[in-house]
Amino acid sequence: MPNMPIAMKYTKMKPMAAAACLALAASLPCASEARERIILLNEGNWQADNGRISYFDDGRVVSNEWFRETNGYKLGDTPNDIIQVNESLIAIAVNWSNIVQFITPDGKAVAATEDVPNNRKLASDGGDYVYVSSYGHEVGTVDGMAYFTKGYVAKIDVRTFKVVDAVEVGYEPEGIAFYKGRLFVANTGGYAFNENHDYETTVSVIDAKTMSIERNIDTGQINLYGKMSQSGRYLCINSPGDYYDTPAATIILDCDAALEGRPDRECYVPLPYASTYNCTASDGTFYAIGSRYSYYTGEYTFNYVCIDPAKVFESSGGEGVSEKMPGSVIDDIKGMAMPYGIYVNPYSGYIYATDAGEFVAAGALYQWTPDGELAGVHKVYINPAHFLALPDEKNESAEIIEADATSGNIIFNLQGIPVSNPVPGQIYISNGKKFIHK
Repeated sequence: MPNMPIAMKYTKMKPMAAAACLALAASLPCASEARERIILLNEGNWQADNGRISYFDDGRVVSNEWFRETNGYKLGDTPNDIIQVNESLIAIAVNWSNIVQFITPDGKAVAATEDVPNNRKLASDGGDYVYVSSYGHEVGTVDGMAYFTKGYVAKIDVRTFKVVDAVEVGYEPEGIAFYKGRLFVANTGGYAFNENHDYETTVSVIDAKTMSIERNIDTGQINLYGKMSQSGRYLCINSPGDYYDTPAATIILDCDAALEGRPDRECYVPLPYASTYNCTASDGTFYAIGSRYSYYTGEYTFNYVCIDPAKVFESSGGEGVSEKMPGSVIDDIKGMAMPYGIYVNPYSGYIYATDAGEFVAAGALYQWTPDGELAGVHKVYINPAHFLALPDEKNESAEIIEADATSGNIIFNLQGIPVSNPVPGQIYISNGKKFIHK
């Protein structure tokens, strides 16, 4: 349906097939040696100012109101993204409160940037700056107000928490990723149903240092909506279509191809699947839950796929997609009333997904082992959607090792993104542990 603020969702739901599951294993211990620590954003209801954070620690929900209990005040209205900026800082986009909230890994609020209205999704360069997409048309910067016809991306200096620059992109920009000094921004045009513009089909490529547009890649797919996942050079971008005659699709985009200046059509491969909720798995593939809504029928159809982006490009989309995830993951998700998120912990490989139920009451958090064995189902809050794993406290102190010591293992940055070009001096994750690349 038309892209509305995140928690303003649909009203006709499937039967609650998994209600009884909440009685399962409320606090099963994790089987791995690593400690499982997950921050989960609950969007709450749009304009109800009831967004919350659930804190999950080794098989139990410690709190469903972690931010308020830690800081003494509410998080805000409709939080819709969370990222690890560096070892000591986490950023949260709180959409309808028009703030980017910064906290420490133990939940303490340190600052809130209030100059980016209608903020959406976040990216970081790994330490110095946070980048946030916005549907808005104005932003307060250190040089004064900046005004835009379309949407924009703002650049926040985390030393001052001030907006130091911004650049206009397409209408209603959503997903954003940082790769080799550039930002890749998916434009939706999602307000096309009631504003005087068309749906967007482009991914904007921005020089993050100068905040200038290098190119716009036309994907041929409208409405590039939602959070994108990143696996090294590849991005997984959802296109829900127009909910009428234009079907949903997924774009797999090759960032290297874009930076090499290849023609637009050589930079992406379209797939006939929705990827409404997607994430990067431990092996560098993408897991995607596709939720397709039709105004004609008033119903949803779903797809559940694993996407190998390299194989997709090698075969021009003929290979690389399977309807397989570990163990019982897909079967368990099919039993949900309304899947609302999926995530893989880059430290441990444990798998998580959420069920929003009917969008107006407490949802559920599911946990599986890396092999896909259901480890527990837990009651959380309204519209649980966005995840961030914290490292095991036993491994908080980074171990300095040579880069080739990780040979054969996938290297992740602190945002849980597989990287193929680690930067000396930066902290990465490999085989469940942190290290400093020399």
